[in-house]
Amino acid sequence: MWIRCNPNPLGRITGDCVIRALAIATGQSWRDTYRQLCDLGERYADLPNSNMIWNMFLRRRGAKQFLLPENCPECITVQAFCERYPEGIYVLGTGDHAVTCISGDYYDSFDSGMCVPTVFWRMRE
Repeated sequence: MWIRCNPNPLGRITGDCVIRALAIATGQSWRDTYRQLCDLGERYADLPNSNMIWNMFLRRRGAKQFLLPENCPECITVQAFCERYPEGIYVLGTGDHAVTCISGDYYDSFDSGMCVPTVFWRMRE
């Protein structure tokens, strides 16, 4: 089930889906998550929402990465992923979007249930 959630402190939707998804998954504020990603980005001379930086952010928190089939009919949507994995906290990446699933629900600023993730991270419990 989709749960509308936008932790951006000004309620903006600005291409910050990685920051929003990671803030939701870690229980941190948007600002704290943004600062931590910026610190990593500065250290490694990359943007805070680049795949390398946000993957490093998750890996340092003990999350495990898994790949999903990207070619349909083997592909799976965000909504179907949540139905298949009703327990735990996950961050899903679609290639151009990131969304968090918690206990079978997906949290996002819009209904991204039909998006097709190609990777997911299972957060440490």
